[in-house]
Amino acid sequence: MNIPFLLEVGTEEIPDWMIPGALDHLRAKFPGENVRVDATGRRLVVRADVAERTPDREEVVTGPPANVTGKALDGFCAKQGVTADQLSVAETPKGKYWSFTRKIAGRPAAELLREEIPAVIQSIPWPKTMYWPSLGGPRFIRPIRWIVALLGAEVVEFEFAGVQSSNVTYGHRRLGQRGPLTVTVSDYEQVLDSNFVIVSAEKRRAKIEAEVAAVAAAKGLRVKEDAKLLEVLTYITEYPTAILGSFDPSYLTLPAEVLVTVMRHHQKYFSVENAGGTLAPHFIAVMNIPSDPEGHVVNGNERVLRARFNDARFFYDVDQKRPLAEREEDLSHVTFQAKVGNYLEKTARVAALAGELGGEKAAAAAHLCKADLTTEMVKEFTDLQGIIGGLYAKAQGADPEVARAIYEHYKPLSMEDSIPSTLAGQALSVADKIDTLRSCFSVGMIPSGSKDPFALRRAAQGVVKILAEGELRVSLDTLCAGDGKLLAFFRERVEYYCREVRGYAYDEVNAALAAGYGDIPDALARLAAIREVRPTENFEPIAAAFKRMKNILEKAPDLMPGAVEEGRLLEIERVLWSYVQNLPDSGDYPPRLWSMAMMRPHVDMFFDEVLVNDPDPKIRENRLRLLQGLIGKFSSIADFSEIVTN
Repeated sequence: MNIPFLLEVGTEEIPDWMIPGALDHLRAKFPGENVRVDATGRRLVVRADVAERTPDREEVVTGPPANVTGKALDGFCAKQGVTADQLSVAETPKGKYWSFTRKIAGRPAAELLREEIPAVIQSIPWPKTMYWPSLGGPRFIRPIRWIVALLGAEVVEFEFAGVQSSNVTYGHRRLGQRGPLTVTVSDYEQVLDSNFVIVSAEKRRAKIEAEVAAVAAAKGLRVKEDAKLLEVLTYITEYPTAILGSFDPSYLTLPAEVLVTVMRHHQKYFSVENAGGTLAPHFIAVMNIPSDPEGHVVNGNERVLRARFNDARFFYDVDQKRPLAEREEDLSHVTFQAKVGNYLEKTARVAALAGELGGEKAAAAAHLCKADLTTEMVKEFTDLQGIIGGLYAKAQGADPEVARAIYEHYKPLSMEDSIPSTLAGQALSVADKIDTLRSCFSVGMIPSGSKDPFALRRAAQGVVKILAEGELRVSLDTLCAGDGKLLAFFRERVEYYCREVRGYAYDEVNAALAAGYGDIPDALARLAAIREVRPTENFEPIAAAFKRMKNILEKAPDLMPGAVEEGRLLEIERVLWSYVQNLPDSGDYPPRLWSMAMMRPHVDMFFDEVLVNDPDPKIRENRLRLLQGLIGKFSSIADFSEIVTN
C-alpha cells in the first residue's frame, strides 16, 4: 500500500535561475512514485507516493570454493550466522562455490526515508553553495530555516543542516500569520494559500500571465511577450499581483531597446506597446503582495525607473560625443582572452574573414562591431552589446546595411533565435564566431563536459544555423582552416541541428553525415532525399544490401581500386554493372536515390546467384571491384549501413 509523502525545505531566498535545475534533480532522485515537485524562492517542495514498506527479498551469498572444508568453512558460517547444513554448492563462472540464500525482511518507509532524504537534499547540484560556520552542517545554497517531512500523518524525523524535521511551515514573509503553521499532507496547500503563499509554480505563472494581460488590456495596450522574465517572476514571488506604472513620454526619445533592457533586466518589468506596435510610456510590474490601494508600490517603482532612465539618457548623450570609428583603437585596452589577445587584434582578424565571406559591407561592419564595448551604455547594460553598436552606427550616419549587420552580429543566440537578416550580417556573425572558436582551440581551450566558459558550443551552433538557413556558401572545412579538432567539434553541432531543429531520425543523420557534413546545405539536401525515399519498399532492403557489401569489402582490406573487367562478368553481373555505370554522379538527390532503390531486384539476384569469394582470385577480385564501384555510388550520398532496418 502507498502512503502520501510531503517534503518542504524552507530556506532564505534561492536565486530564481537555480530553482528549475534543483527541481529536476529532486524529481529524478526522490525515492517514490508519482513524484511531483514545486518551489517558490523560499521553499522546495516534493510530494510523492511511497510504499508503506519495502518488499521482503532474497539474496544469494557466495562463500569459499566448494573444496574448502573444516575450520575455514566454519569461520565463514560463523561470520554469516548460518550452519554448514544450510549451505549448498553453486555453479559459478569461476567454478563451484559454497552458497546460501538469505531472506531479507522489508523495511518500513519511514525508516528508509529518514536515511535517504538528507542525502537527496545534500546532493542537489547547486552551481554555487555556501557554508555558515555558526549553523554547522553541510554546504547549501542558502540557510535552511525549517523542514516539513510527513509520511501520511506521521513526521519522518531527521536532522539536516542543524534543522529538525517537523510538521511546521511558515507563510508569506510579510503577510502570513506570524509564527509557525502546523500542516498535514492533505491541507498543506490550503494552509499556505490562506497565508498568501501559492505553492504551485504553474498557478503563480498563470496568475501573472492573466493579470499582466488584463492590466494591459484595460489601457488598450499589449504586453511584449517575455517567457524568460515570466519564469523569473514566477520563482521570486509567492503571491504575485500585476500593477501598471507609467513614465514620462520624453524618455521615448531613447532607443526602445535601451528602455526595454532597463525595465526588464534592472527592474523586472514587462514592457507594453500601443496598438501601432510602438513602445508605450507604461510598464507592468509584479509585486509580491495582493494589492496596492494607496499606490505606494507603483510610486516607488516609477521613482526607481525614472532614476534608471536618467542614467541611460546620460550614457547615451555622453557616448554620442565620440563616434564608433574613433573608438576602434581603444579596443587594444579591452582583453578578449588572456592567452589570445585583445579585441583590436580580434577585430582585425574578423574584418579580414568577414570581407572574404560577405564583401566590403561585412568588412566595414566588422571594424565597428566591437567598438561599443568601450561605451558607457554597454559598460552599464552589458546585454546591449552589438545592439548598441548598431543603433549608434545608424545614428552616426553609417550605411544602413552596415548598421544592421552590427546590430545583429551576435545572432542567433539560441536555436530558437533568428539568424542575421542580411548577407553582410551573416558573414560578420560567422566570422566573429569562427574567430572565437579558432582562437580558443589554438590555445587548447576546448570545451569538456559541462565546462564551456566562452560559450563555444553556442558559437558553433550559431555558425551551423546560419550556414543551414542563410545565404552564405562556405564549407566548414574552409572555416576550420585545417583544424581537425575544430571540425570534429562541429560534427556534434551539425548532428544536433539536423535532429533537434530539422527533426531527422538519428540513423538518417548518421548515414548522411558519414558522407560529409562540411557543406551543410548539401548534407541537408541528402537528408531530405533519404526521408523522401525511405518509405518505399525497396529502400530498406537496398540499405541492408549496402551493409552486406560494406562488410564484404572490409574483409578485403588489401583490395586496390581498379577497373572492372567486363569479360570476366557473368550475365547477372553485367546487368548490375550496367546499372552502376548509368547511375548519375550529380544532380538532384531524390531521383538519384530512386534510381539506386530500383536496383534492388538486381542486387538481390547478384547475392542469390553469385559467389563473391570465388576460389579463382582474378574472378574474386573482379567481383569485389564491382561491389566497390556500387558502394562508391551509394556512399556519395550516405553511408546506408547506418540505416536501422527491420
